[in-house]
Formats: sequence, structure tokens, C-alpha cells
Amino acid sequence: MAWQGVIGLEVHAQLRTRSKIFCACPTTFGAAPNAHTCPVCLGHPGALPVLNERAVRLAVVAGLALDCAIATRSRFDRKNYFYPDLPKGYQITQVTAPLCTGGHLDVATAAGVVRGRIHHIHLEEDAGKSIHDASPAGTLVDLNRAGTPLIEIVGEPDLRSADDAVAWLRELRAILRHTGVCDGNMEEGSLRCDANVSVHRPNAPFGTRCEIKNLNSFRAVRDAIAHEIERQQAVIDAGGVVLQQTRLWDAERSRTLPMRSKEEAHDYRYFPEPDLLPLHVAPELVAELRAALPELPAARRARWSAAWGVPAAAAAVLCDEPVRADAFERALGAGPAADLAAAFALFVTGQVQAAHQRSARTDADVDAALPVLLDVCARWVQGRLTNKMLADVLQSAFGGDAALGAELERALAQVGAVVTDAGALAPTVDAVLAEHADQAARYRAGHTPVLGFFVGQVMRRLGGRGDAQAVQRLLQQRLDQ
Repeated sequence: MAWQGVIGLEVHAQLRTRSKIFCACPTTFGAAPNAHTCPVCLGHPGALPVLNERAVRLAVVAGLALDCAIATRSRFDRKNYFYPDLPKGYQITQVTAPLCTGGHLDVATAAGVVRGRIHHIHLEEDAGKSIHDASPAGTLVDLNRAGTPLIEIVGEPDLRSADDAVAWLRELRAILRHTGVCDGNMEEGSLRCDANVSVHRPNAPFGTRCEIKNLNSFRAVRDAIAHEIERQQAVIDAGGVVLQQTRLWDAERSRTLPMRSKEEAHDYRYFPEPDLLPLHVAPELVAELRAALPELPAARRARWSAAWGVPAAAAAVLCDEPVRADAFERALGAGPAADLAAAFALFVTGQVQAAHQRSARTDADVDAALPVLLDVCARWVQGRLTNKMLADVLQSAFGGDAALGAELERALAQVGAVVTDAGALAPTVDAVLAEHADQAARYRAGHTPVLGFFVGQVMRRLGGRGDAQAVQRLLQQRLDQ
């Protein structure tokens, strides 16, 4: 009987606040080391924390979006451990009475809809950052992140494969971004994931779990979980015992490495935070935030599919970026352009995305140019631009220096219109037939695939501006005479 993976994710999401959770220091990314610090986040004696109200609101929004119950009364605890990037010697978090409990997130996978339940969501502060091997002096510490507001979303062990885990995390990130809770920038550390992994035989008790810490990309999540499942299977099959450990992912060598034995709650000597009162969240506030929830990604994708026939894969890519999804809808508007929605979605996630990746343009450049890109797509779909003309327009516009919309309009004017008139096409068609009389003879002898050769020759001479169907019709007329 085959082994089965058992996976539960713990996701740390940085809340979109301008200041830290217990002080007024800014949370902006990229500042000089230790520039955003004060006596509170540095843990100086006598400095007292003051809770950030916006952090609480955003945590409640996350809980509501994930169908959690919101506690009217929760409290903070001290998690005690010693590490250079934790200046107070403890972290303020929630353990015994978290803000949000229960909830779930359903995600569509290749195997069907997978439900990942959520045990709880709690508020906490981030630690600083240790920078190893940065200088001959050894490890350096940057405390700019110390005190940054986080929520930790603790998932139940409901996922069974690395692909399911990535799909669940992607959907969670999309929800947090759509609701404005977190910007989801994994490369900046705004969204990080710990994966608890074990294996078991179906219908048998779960095995011993190992926690893989600080996974900061979807690829890392997929590869680390897949490797850890294989590693644990190999250990058991060889007659060994899986040890409960905290492990790190080594991307260069594609393996997990032991970091330390897995801690239990008593190792952290949790006790109630004496400097913060219990947190009371009024039912009226919960109702207000629930009423203000935006349309969530799954609902938006379903609406696009039902109303416009947008393919699921294209809708998933567009809805992964809420700003792009909003710009897409604004470009379409409520008029006839909505009839182009499916083609436009495929165009944006296909040709436009490819041109974008080859250029120095930003996402904001593309979003601002979507109305003009809709016009480009319409011309292409309606046959007023050939594939070659479309490629030339995108290459020229994305490589230009002016605003992308202006560059697109310039490129459209430059390529001109498709040549469809038989009278305008005739000289080129006749010239090609005259130069390739042997191929024309083959066609007339019954080798009809030669027609494609002639279409290609004519289109090449026209610089890709000829209407392929009109060219083919005229060639057939000439060859059949």
C-alpha cells in the first residue's frame, strides 16, 4: 500500500499597515539597516507597547474572508526564546485565545476541489533579520522588521500533495491581496510559509511530522514538500524512524536539512502579556467589516466564466493580481467590448505577458495600457491585424520609451491596415507565381499542399500585412485558371 503525504501549512502574512503593530515605526521595505527602530521595538526597559488598530481590523478581514469565527475577546501572550534578532527576548503573539478560529479555504486542483481547514488565525509581531556571512565579523542583525505586524494562518493537516499545498497557498495569497490584508510580495518577506509534513498509510494514524521553515516562494514550497515526503518514506522503508524536527530547505542542493529538534509549547514558556489588556472586538465592527468585504477571487473567476466565457486558466492568472483584474474589468466596461472578454483574457495572459517579460516595462505600465491593448486585441480578432503585424506592434511598443499606451497607438499607425483588396494583392501574387512556375505546375498536377508555400511567399513579400484568406483565394483563382 502506497505512502500518502500529510501536509499542514502555517502562513505568516505581513499586514498592510504604515506602522508597526506596537509602535509608530514605519514598515516600509528597503530602508537602511536599523533605521526603523525605537525603544518599543528594540525592547528597551520601560517602553510599553500600544496596539495598532488597523492591524486588528485587517486580521478580522482575513478571518471573515476565510469563513472564521471572530472572537469578541482575545488576548496576547509572550513567547520566550533567545535569538540575536529578537531584541526583547520574547515575541508578543496569541496562543491561548487567538482572534480568529475555524474557517476553511476550498481550492480547485487537478484532482478536484480540496478543502483545507483553518485551525486559527492570530496576531503577532515579527522578529528582526539575521544576515549571515555578510562580513568578516560574522552575522549582522537588522531590526527594521522587529515589531512588523503579522497574522499567522494555521492550517489543519488536510493537504495530501505538494501540488495541493501550492494551489492552496496561491489561493490564500490571492484572497489576502484582494482584501488588502497583505501585499503578498514573497520576495520581500511579506508572505512566508512553514510546512508541516508527515507520511502515513491510508486509514492509518498520521506519522511523525517535520516542520520546514521559512519557505518564501511557490517553487520552494512545492520542491521542499515533495522532497520531504520522499525523504520520510525512504527513512521508514529502510527501517528507520522519522524524528520530529524543524528543518530548512536547501534550494541549491534540493534537500531539507535538520535545524533543531521540534519544540513543544512548554519550551517557549508562554504566559499572558502583562503590558497589553485583553483585546475586545465589538460585534458592530465585525458586521461593518463583513459588509465591506470585496468580491473574492473565486467568485470573480466564476462571474467572468458565467458572464463572459473567460477560460479558467486565464481568469486564474488575471485574478492572482487584483490591480490587474480591476484594470481588466475597467477596460472591458459594460459595453460591446465585453463580447471580447474571453479573447482579451487569453491575449493579455499570452502575447501581452510574453512581450512584457521580454521588456523593462512594469506591471503598472501594462495595467494603464489595457484600454489600448483591448483595441489591439479587437483589431487582431477581427482580422484587421495579422499575426505578424500584431507581433510587430507589441515588440515596437514594449521596446519604446514613451507611455505604453502612446507607443501602442504609434505602432498601430505605423503598421497600417491589412491588405484585403484583390486588386492590391494581385501584383504580388502574380510575381510570386511567375518566379515559381515549377511549384505552380506541381499544384496543377494535383499536389495541392504547395498552396501553403505560395501563401507564405506572398505574405513574406507583403511584410505580413496581407490578409491570409484573401491571399489564398486569389492564389487559388490564379492557379486554377
